[in-house]
Amino acid sequence: MRHTIAVLVENKFGVLARIASLFSARGYNIASLAVSETLDPTISYMTMVVEAEDEKILEQIKKQLNKLIDIIIVTDFTKKGHVDRELVLVKVGYSSKDKSKLDGVLNKTGAKAIQHTDDIAIIEMMGDQDEIRELLNSLKQFGIKELVRSGRIAIAK
Repeated sequence: MRHTIAVLVENKFGVLARIASLFSARGYNIASLAVSETLDPTISYMTMVVEAEDEKILEQIKKQLNKLIDIIIVTDFTKKGHVDRELVLVKVGYSSKDKSKLDGVLNKTGAKAIQHTDDIAIIEMMGDQDEIRELLNSLKQFGIKELVRSGRIAIAK
């Protein structure tokens, strides 16, 4: 099962490497990672999506994170009310006869074309995992040429 964990860390050289080493040494996978400064430039906010088959593994991950010196706070959003989002950029091929069909997909999903040429469109969408999945399924018919996703970001309600 995937779990979303937020970690406030001191914004210092090597913090991300130490966290990655912790996961790597124990054989845990980080499925998604997003890191950015907070309003305080000395503190960063990390949102991680981790694979943990049971509560014991999840608790072990949180305990190991809390042991690191540069960690300020670890928040597990698994059972807490939160809002999460991802950003996706998708490059699709299309022809002029497909333009109305592509516009229909964009209108239905809330995505938008941020650039296009005669045969390529770059689509942007922000949403939760299900919304992103729906968009990607709808765009398969045009032929997805390239795909880039940000890591998930989350905030408590």
